[in-house]
Amino acid sequence: MAQPFNFQAAALKVKREYQALIQRDNEVDPGWSNGLFNRYRYPVLTAAHTPPFWRYDFDPGANPHFMERLGINAVFNPGAISLNGKFYLVCRVEGFDRKSFFAIAESPTGIDHLTFWDDPVTLPETEDADTNVYDMRLVRHEDGWIYGLFCTERKDPRAAPGDLSSAVAQGGIARTKDLLSWERLPDLKTRSPQQRNVVLHPEFFQGRYAFYTRPQDDFIQAGSGGGIGWGLSDRMAPAIIDEETVIDPRLYHTIKEVKNGEGPAPIKTPAGWLHVAHGVRNTAAGLRYVLYAYMTDLDQPWVVTHRPGGYLLAPMGEERVGDVSNVAFCNGLVAQENGDLWIYYASSDTRTHVVTTTVEKMVDYVLHTPEDPLRSAACVEQRQALIRHNLDFYAKLG
Repeated sequence: MAQPFNFQAAALKVKREYQALIQRDNEVDPGWSNGLFNRYRYPVLTAAHTPPFWRYDFDPGANPHFMERLGINAVFNPGAISLNGKFYLVCRVEGFDRKSFFAIAESPTGIDHLTFWDDPVTLPETEDADTNVYDMRLVRHEDGWIYGLFCTERKDPRAAPGDLSSAVAQGGIARTKDLLSWERLPDLKTRSPQQRNVVLHPEFFQGRYAFYTRPQDDFIQAGSGGGIGWGLSDRMAPAIIDEETVIDPRLYHTIKEVKNGEGPAPIKTPAGWLHVAHGVRNTAAGLRYVLYAYMTDLDQPWVVTHRPGGYLLAPMGEERVGDVSNVAFCNGLVAQENGDLWIYYASSDTRTHVVTTTVEKMVDYVLHTPEDPLRSAACVEQRQALIRHNLDFYAKLG
């Protein structure tokens, strides 16, 4: 005969499993080495890292079978910032209902023990209510505010009757001083039909606010959108860009053939502004998203000075499996004053990971990794030059 259901035991089991998960130490993956960054054994955030009281009703009278009432599907694409010695990730949390919302997880180390605040972010709406919001970039601007720039999605009002998939994406903007209270500003206005991956430059440029954008023709396809753009606005409320200039174009038969977009706000280094972005190409199995890096001039941030060929990071192993497979996406990094660097990325729109490196190493990578020569024959010449340079050094290793 079946034993009677023990609500208390079931609830306690879920709570203890959650506590063990968030208290688990992370560690460097010993099976990975490329000289540039460390990967880690565990993702830093998954759906299971969300508090059980977000998902279950712990009232035995209302939920006698202890069922999940509001399930969480994924935790991914976080913006990131360091404040008062702690790391804070403003994550995209997606429920079983497909809606995303923002929630903040904090950690003393940035690689483990990430714990969500009790309540998700209460994000005010504009007069045109958002259907979905996601992928916030956090930018500590020299004007004293912390800005959150994110994608706001709404149903396309021009969609034909019965068309339930056409949507409009625009650049949403909010700001805060403490991550607790958020002020919603008007959405970014540009001449482009739609916008994604909008990022605020952390400094004024000639007294104006500077943005990295991705103009595109419709919700999914970049269309005539040529790549990562640069534009200026006199103010933030409202932010209006009259002219966008593409600074990092899409290119045929490269990692950014189909689409590319700015990741987090760039880091200021003595060698220039260090950028992390994502590139998208088509394959027989669908789109493949990878991360890449580039450098722009300190005084002219729209001028690209270095473009390392190929990708910086691509999904590996289990990272390739998820709701949208074969995807690595980054919109959060943290650089400390001592030069240590945490790069947060999501895999397959499902979970969040981190790699750690230093600004020095990243600058070395960007300055000294050859650019993509764009032709197979030229790639062979490039690799042969490396081989010729290496053979004597390699032989002397013994």
